[in-house]
Amino acid sequence: MEDEVQHWINRYMDAYMMVTRQVAARIKDSIAADTTNDQYQILRLINAQEQCTSTYLAETFCVGKSSITAIINRLVQAGIIERTRDENDRRQVYLSMSEHGKSVFEAAESQVHEVVAPYLFHFEKKDIETFIMMFEKLASLIQNDNGGKSQ
Repeated sequence: MEDEVQHWINRYMDAYMMVTRQVAARIKDSIAADTTNDQYQILRLINAQEQCTSTYLAETFCVGKSSITAIINRLVQAGIIERTRDENDRRQVYLSMSEHGKSVFEAAESQVHEVVAPYLFHFEKKDIETFIMMFEKLASLIQNDNGGKSQ
């Protein structure tokens, strides 16, 4: 059984490396030259959160807050995102996209769609759903950090 598990891990890692590197490179080539993959991912997270904070981004990216702050500062300077202080707690800062940021994000989303969608046509709808559900379950297990123990 241990050999089989190692085989699965190797196959997963090989496929993961190939897919993430290739898709990331193709996305990077297709989105605006001044937008990095990390910036695009941050914009996706900000877009999905009603009140997004640097702490949330740092936790989601599994990096230190200083790394996120550096990226956020560049996005603020570029006029892509805005900082807003909470009226009740001035220490709390929320991040949102500016109008310019929304147009940058929408253009990047469109480009990502053009990069990824053609690959999906090679699979049946049920296979795509199954794959995404299983990948989301893996993400949930990792996020909940239960050490892979069954739930």
